[in-house]
Amino acid sequence: MYTRINQRNLTRAQKRRFVDALLALKRSGRYDEFVRTHGRYYVSDSEDRARAAHMAPSFFPWHRRFLLDFEQALQAVDPGVSVPYWDWTVDNSPSSSLWADDFMGGTGRSLDRQVMTGPFAHRNGNWRITTRITDGKFLTRDLGRPRNPVSLPTRADVAAALADPVYDAAPWDSTSATGFRNRIEGWNAGGEERWRNHNRVHRWVGGLMMGATSPNDPVFWLHHAFMDLLWARWQEAHPRSGYLPRTRLPRSDSAYGQVFALDEPMPPWDVRPSALLDHTRHYRYA
Repeated sequence: MYTRINQRNLTRAQKRRFVDALLALKRSGRYDEFVRTHGRYYVSDSEDRARAAHMAPSFFPWHRRFLLDFEQALQAVDPGVSVPYWDWTVDNSPSSSLWADDFMGGTGRSLDRQVMTGPFAHRNGNWRITTRITDGKFLTRDLGRPRNPVSLPTRADVAAALADPVYDAAPWDSTSATGFRNRIEGWNAGGEERWRNHNRVHRWVGGLMMGATSPNDPVFWLHHAFMDLLWARWQEAHPRSGYLPRTRLPRSDSAYGQVFALDEPMPPWDVRPSALLDHTRHYRYA
């Protein structure tokens, strides 16, 4: 049992240990394996195949297992390290300590969005991008998207999602109009705010956080640790609700074979969502 804490409460020494573990994973090549895994399982609902990681009910349990695997890799380097979480409803500015030179580094320069500060700046020689769609070898960001500004989600946005007592709903994809999962994952087919909560954060950070290989930016892990915490809060708020769908969808359902029910094993681990409902066997949040 260990504790994940708010990144704003990390001591200088804790920040250094977390960063050092990230850099060690990167040097070993293990980090890029995680980037490739996320890219492989980022399947949109426009594709006629199974969706485990996104646009599906298994968004939360899939990423919980993904973070656990990543955390275990970090702890193989330094047993005292855990993934902190970024509460972007509070630390919602490019000037937040999250983006300091001793932690995540700052935004990208205007020329090419290349991050020039912090331990993950390409010019420091420790963070070469090897898995991405384009050819660039450096980390990119565009915090807040100044040329076309976007704001981070608010406490009210999160509260509205947490208030939904149903976990997910048909058609179990990016167009689901109700259900906690999509309210937090943040796909919105219409209206002025197409991107909400989780998705809006990816867009606010910009750069490599915008694509399927978003773990190239180490802030990905802090963002998804907060997603995991929000799932835990929803579970606590709605103890009589649970993961849906509970049973395998019938062949007559348009999502048959594309989403994972409570006891259907998810790739690449063949682990069931039901095995990932209780995080307290592994860690707690402070």
